[in-house]
Amino acid sequence: MEMKKVTAFAPATVANVSCGFDILGFAVDSLGDRVTVSLNDTNEIRVTRIEGDNGKLPLAIDKNTCGVAVNAMLKAMDFKGGVDIELYKGLPLGSGMGSSAASAVAALVATNRLLGNPFEKAALLPFAIESERVACGAGHADNVSPALLGGFVLIRDYHPLDVIPLNVPRGLYCTLVHPHLVLNTADSRSVLKQHVSLKDATTQSGNIAGLVAGLYQEDMELISRSLNDVIAEPSRSILIPGYEEMKEAIKTAGALGCGISGSGPTLFILSPTEEIAWEVSRRSQAVYEKVGLPIDVYVSAINTRGAYVVEEKK
Repeated sequence: MEMKKVTAFAPATVANVSCGFDILGFAVDSLGDRVTVSLNDTNEIRVTRIEGDNGKLPLAIDKNTCGVAVNAMLKAMDFKGGVDIELYKGLPLGSGMGSSAASAVAALVATNRLLGNPFEKAALLPFAIESERVACGAGHADNVSPALLGGFVLIRDYHPLDVIPLNVPRGLYCTLVHPHLVLNTADSRSVLKQHVSLKDATTQSGNIAGLVAGLYQEDMELISRSLNDVIAEPSRSILIPGYEEMKEAIKTAGALGCGISGSGPTLFILSPTEEIAWEVSRRSQAVYEKVGLPIDVYVSAINTRGAYVVEEKK
């Protein structure tokens, strides 16, 4: 096998999508991580370089999501050679934008190409899920699935894994609002109720079904009515300053709705047009100027491509 380098990109993602706690996610454009992989002659997997993390991420392959994902993949194919991994972070850590998932997925897509594409794209998912156990203590798929496959994704079940790509309505846009604070997934999960009432479970189920139906019917009003989380958001929103004020500010702008991206602190707003997506971004900025908390704002179409190879070098 020729010695070469392959670089892949994997996008940021929004998990949960309000009512779809742990079972829904979608990918966004432009924002994401890049990973470059190459063969080495040591018969070891090594994370040799990380940029953009301010020195916070570990190089050890059993603690780095790239290393865990690639190691799982190589074990599955009984590959005995060595691979060097270089990670270039484009996503902030602890942001709720699927940072750990993007790193792992980009590493898998790059390594798969490096080794001659032994796996179909969707077959890489179990390896990516393994990497999430290192990042957040559990093997969730609601970030890694859309990062890999693109678009909206439903995780119907884990045993066995049943991941279903959903329709992406034409014209749908997302605004991401990232307050400059860090929320660990473990902390965000610690505030969740351990028991859910029958009333809330019924309401949540109806909203999930409505959101999926709205995506397929391209019914923006139905999507809007369904973007309501009665289980996680009431507890998690208190951890994010300015959220309720922003939610109120965008009501008259024509947005479909908003929610907490993953475990936060990033917030997402879905809009039926790009123009509205930019308007709610301006309103969000005005809210956070009053709150006194710096934010980053991104406007993006829904990414239907997912992760892909950027460059190959011999």
